Amino acid sequence: MRILITNDDGISAEGLQVLDAIAQEIAGANGEVWTVAPAFEQSGVGHCISYTRPTMLSQLDERRFAAEGSPADCVLAGIHVAMQGAKPDLVLSGVNRGNNSAENALYSGTLGGAMEAALQGIPAMALSQYFGPANRETANPFEAAAVHGAALVKKILAAQPQDSQDYRLFYNINFPPVPAAGVKGARVAAQGFRHGSHFSAEEQLSPTGRRYLWIRGGNQQVQTAPGSDAAVNLDGYISVTPMRADLTARDAMNWLKAIEDTGA
Repeated sequence: MRILITNDDGISAEGLQVLDAIAQEIAGANGEVWTVAPAFEQSGVGHCISYTRPTMLSQLDERRFAAEGSPADCVLAGIHVAMQGAKPDLVLSGVNRGNNSAENALYSGTLGGAMEAALQGIPAMALSQYFGPANRETANPFEAAAVHGAALVKKILAAQPQDSQDYRLFYNINFPPVPAAGVKGARVAAQGFRHGSHFSAEEQLSPTGRRYLWIRGGNQQVQTAPGSDAAVNLDGYISVTPMRADLTARDAMNWLKAIEDTGA
């Protein structure tokens, strides 16, 4: 198997090393693991692509590249340039430092990389490690992902049906904020919503009097609805959320038809 890996924390991120080990196990002795990751951290860029400016691509080693762009840029660079148009069998993005459960998924560059792979017709998964009091200060805060990641990805690959829809499936995987031994298992979970917890902006003044804004995250320990992603994560389970890039709100289609102009 030929696997392309990327992330949004940058080419030097600890989580990318964890993902490389996961990918190497999945690819097997006769497989290939290619890395194209951002030269600098790209957290929170979502599915951004560098459409209006060029992106520099630097080769660091055999099958290892850094791109001065977003995770989606990196996937495009990997498929169409680094791998010379020979599509990978699988794209893995992560392992993100912090969860991408609930509304975080909408901002995530990690998911942006997986989404771009799905739009290119390639199976893709985004992997993220939730942090909390039980694992944040441990020697290896990525232990849950490192120990359980490869086996879970293999199970998903073995279980997924042939997908011929225009908007292909990709998977949002979040490992719980516990050491590996504390992981209770995996749960298929819908995307949740953290009520009362959201991003915000905080103003600060520089020593020269200029105004700057810092973006602040919300409380990540807030529960979502029972059975949804962050809720099962905080209960010690890995969440697996199937996603598609189709943003249509189908529940609104019927009532919105009232605005249609039927003509004369």
